[in-house]
Amino acid sequence: MSGPVVDGEYLKEIERARTDLRALISSKNCALKMLQLALNDSCKYDKTTKTGGPNGSIRFDEVDRDGYNTQLKTAIDLLEPIKEEHRRITYADLYQLAGVVAIEVTGGPSIDFSPGRRDSSLCPKRELFRNGKPGSMTLRDILYPLGLSDKDIVVLCGVHCLAKAGVPLKFDNSYFIQLLRKDSLRILKNQNLRDKALAEDPVFRSYTELYAKDKDVFFRDYAQSHKKCSEICFVPPPISKGAKGDVGFTLLAQSVVGVAVAAAMVFLRHVYVISRKK
Repeated sequence: MSGPVVDGEYLKEIERARTDLRALISSKNCALKMLQLALNDSCKYDKTTKTGGPNGSIRFDEVDRDGYNTQLKTAIDLLEPIKEEHRRITYADLYQLAGVVAIEVTGGPSIDFSPGRRDSSLCPKRELFRNGKPGSMTLRDILYPLGLSDKDIVVLCGVHCLAKAGVPLKFDNSYFIQLLRKDSLRILKNQNLRDKALAEDPVFRSYTELYAKDKDVFFRDYAQSHKKCSEICFVPPPISKGAKGDVGFTLLAQSVVGVAVAAAMVFLRHVYVISRKK
């Protein structure tokens, strides 16, 4: 299946979908689900056929076999009305855009988004980027073939700062801080193997300590690794002639407004939480 023509109208449609995604993710408090969907659609790659990557085929997977897959199915279903509203946008672009917006809405770093991914109905066998299992060697076995480094693996695990049921979500470095607390380390035997790996594997731990110490470095590295992950096996197509000049300023303005709105939403959520505690 050929990819979309990325012209001025496609870019405008992307921005309209971005607005709808902000409203959806804010109202449903579903940022983590959207990130899991985006990352799992990317983190599939068949080394033999060199196929896979972010191509929207996750929507054809058997996503109802266990609890984690049920969350992916929920994210897919939540995005279907937006896909119906913006039919020209591919599923592959929509799922990756949802991940970018999820970070933005929860106060995380701005991530550059390049559209133009093609949809595919072919589903290479995937290993899910899930909680709990596996440990450090299995993480490497799964993610090294995708071109991801130890730094990429650790920094992308930072999305689990959003795994806070029933509270407004905020993207920050709290996941790494929690991992390094003495009380947490004492009970790591009872925690999932991913947490154990990040706290005990020497290379992983060096990055965990770095991100726990410096949120700005975490944000910088996360933005880079997220973009890298979202573009596995994807080469952004050229934008049609004239499209950049027509929409460039508009997209910049909308991006600035979007970041401001996201910051305001994060602030208001925390005011609400504080008021509930009084």
